[in-house]
Amino acid sequence: MLHSSGRHYTAIPGPSVIPDQVLQAMHQAGPNIYDPKQYELMKGIQSDLKTVAGTKHQLAMYIANGHGAWEAALANLFSSGDKVLVLATGRFAHGWAAMARSLGVETEIIDFGLRSPIDQQSVYEALSADKSHEYKAVLACHVDTATSVLNDVQALRNTLDETGHPALLMIDCIASFGCDRFEMDNQRVDVMVAACQKGLMTPPGMGFVFFNDKAAAISAGKELVSSYWDWTKRSQPDEFYQFFGGTSPTHQLFGLRAALDMILTEGLENVWQRHAMLAGAIAKAINVWGSAGPMELNIQEPAHRSNAVTSIRVGAPDGTRIRDWVEQNAGITLGIGLGMAESHEPEWHGFYRIGHMGHLNRQMVMGMLGAIDTALKTLNIDHGNGALEAASAAMAEQ
Repeated sequence: MLHSSGRHYTAIPGPSVIPDQVLQAMHQAGPNIYDPKQYELMKGIQSDLKTVAGTKHQLAMYIANGHGAWEAALANLFSSGDKVLVLATGRFAHGWAAMARSLGVETEIIDFGLRSPIDQQSVYEALSADKSHEYKAVLACHVDTATSVLNDVQALRNTLDETGHPALLMIDCIASFGCDRFEMDNQRVDVMVAACQKGLMTPPGMGFVFFNDKAAAISAGKELVSSYWDWTKRSQPDEFYQFFGGTSPTHQLFGLRAALDMILTEGLENVWQRHAMLAGAIAKAINVWGSAGPMELNIQEPAHRSNAVTSIRVGAPDGTRIRDWVEQNAGITLGIGLGMAESHEPEWHGFYRIGHMGHLNRQMVMGMLGAIDTALKTLNIDHGNGALEAASAAMAEQ
């Protein structure tokens, strides 16, 4: 018997749960896009996004998802024939590299597999070997949404400094923004890309590129940047709301304004701490289930796990069986495995992912874990007992 009544909970790693405050802010008639109020709205949003990013530098906004932000960053900085070093810890760095290649940028990839963070020694050796400084940039994901690995951005900055390499440091924070601690200026990141649909709790549709003076100077030296991707005018609030290439995404902006208000009212440090607490409780539950069954965390070392998403291995076909059961019987949608294929089995059958980003609290996580626990029992999947108690105890410590 299927039991589908009640409010559905989408626990995928983005789009994340949209707060009622955001939905209500968007539920209004379209404004006059030339009203001075729109300029003030943009100015405030830009300032507060910089606060979340930990930067005093520049920000360009686009009607785009994260892939659009990838392309915007690349288009403003590189020309055909330029070369970049891409550090891959899952599917999404490969995606950014593929986009670079489509623009004529040569990519060299160091692949660290699906279960490990970036190895700094390997990066040090690659940068040291680049005596003529052919690499114009080093690209990496702070968190890869597929594997749930968390990379150490400060360590990567230190490696660049130790080699004396002038390459730009470019970081994808699409999954981690507003969830895992990231401080652009303190970590001396040159370019960061993000999007609105994960930690920022807003429906998909806006991408962001943060860039410092070093990146701006390089962009200014380019002979041609397409008018749509050109970040020069987009980094100016008054230019954005009137001239960024079409009608501004008014209702996305209304929702984003409400989401930023929620984040800053809670306090960014508190937001980071809440995500860490909830991610830790989920990890405790997974480890207990795996103590007497096939389930295990994809990333074993706690320091290398994201606070925004958890990727779980359970073996085919049980990943799909668990996802199907909780969606049909508990009103919860879990994420499929992405880029995790290690055999001829379809990649999603042996994995599931839990998104725990943005508008999330203890009772939501405990309810989700309870649904998975019930699925394991109903489906007769081997598992250890006491997962919910372990998660509850972990939350009680915070």
